[in-house]
Amino acid sequence: MSRLKERYVKEVVPELMSKLGYKNVMQVPKLSKIVLNIGLGEAIQNPKALEGAERDLMAIAGQHPVITRAKKSIAAFKLREGMPVGMMVTLRGRRMYDFFDKLVSVVLARIRDFQGISRDSFDGKGNYTLGIKEQVVFPEIDYDKVDKLRGFEVVIATTAATDEEGRSLLESLGMPFRRS
Repeated sequence: MSRLKERYVKEVVPELMSKLGYKNVMQVPKLSKIVLNIGLGEAIQNPKALEGAERDLMAIAGQHPVITRAKKSIAAFKLREGMPVGMMVTLRGRRMYDFFDKLVSVVLARIRDFQGISRDSFDGKGNYTLGIKEQVVFPEIDYDKVDKLRGFEVVIATTAATDEEGRSLLESLGMPFRRS
């Protein structure tokens, strides 16, 4: 069992049960999945961009990413339906907990001028989206081998019903939210 999952079971569940007034352990929100997503607009002109992004995402997530393809053709962008426009990885189980632990304890601390993450990026159903401007803040990425700095999106999906429950869960797991 990963360190964060153990902490969730032993500390976070009892804390959230008392804080949110739950009577049953099954009511307590938990992480369901984490999705990492890179949009690669430059892949239309430069097919090699996919290889670099795939290598970086694989190093960060620890599993092979899936290529996402365009759903519609857009003439102004020289984009045809089915062309590769990005990649994504869905993490669940142990890999998800290990990634979240690394994100909170190592990665966010390495971001320049870090003041905490926004409290406003919830979707109304307790899921949180975080944008990371450059992949080099991850310790697995070797700065000298990076072909281009790329940003990507981290979506943290929870079983929480409301944003308030989701925020309470993420705060209890150590997410450094900005002071309001």
